[in-house]
Amino acid sequence: MMKEATIIAGPCVIESTELLDTVARKLVEINEKQGTDIIFKASFDKANRTSIRSFRGPGLERGLQMLSDIKSKYGLRILTDIHETWQAKPAGEVCDVLQIPAFLCRQTDLLVAAAQTGRVINIKKAQFLSGKDMWYPVEKAREAGAKDVWLTERGNMMGYNNLVVDFRNIPDMLEIVPTVIMDCTHSVQRPGGSDGKTGGDRRFVPQMALAAKAFGATGWFFEVHPDPDKGLSDAANMLELDKLDKLVAKLIEVKSDK
Repeated sequence: MMKEATIIAGPCVIESTELLDTVARKLVEINEKQGTDIIFKASFDKANRTSIRSFRGPGLERGLQMLSDIKSKYGLRILTDIHETWQAKPAGEVCDVLQIPAFLCRQTDLLVAAAQTGRVINIKKAQFLSGKDMWYPVEKAREAGAKDVWLTERGNMMGYNNLVVDFRNIPDMLEIVPTVIMDCTHSVQRPGGSDGKTGGDRRFVPQMALAAKAFGATGWFFEVHPDPDKGLSDAANMLELDKLDKLVAKLIEVKSDK
């Protein structure tokens, strides 16, 4: 078993207390069964939605309280993303990992503010950067005091409303940091390609995960939902919650050479 694997999972956005409880209970079940330590992920604010009319979440204060409740109730580590410098301190008081969204990974002040919380920083690789380019965001975070920085691959823009994943980015980023995660759900997006919202194809999520494993990824990121098509953000890309257990088991399996 790959006990060192970093696995992050949860709904794209905080929709309700009921949704958070449903997902958290499943993650606890998988952790107990598989011996994993899955980190619970959810966003309190989706500030980069395609349309101004799209659902964004409960906001900072209410969202962090809901995440704190999940942490206390289920004993799960928590990850959330921040979009502005002033969000770093309060988010860092609740969450174990602060995530820098891909579009913002070059925002120096945001990286510095996140690093100064003392929390683990997960920086998503921008859709417009190569893996090797991620040296510079990592350098900013480290110079600001970050002790543990992760990088996450999530694909690159290629043409209109589509992404392509160059898995060579994974070994390139492993030369910068020891923890490189594959975002298996955002990498199947079709950004802005669904009439005012982001589309995608969740059928390819397992293949993205397995391909990343072959290229040496040390972890995986999944947005999951009990009924993805009814999700209020990234509905087309989220993995069905009941499929996560089987996929995690396959990813952490180590085949014997004997």
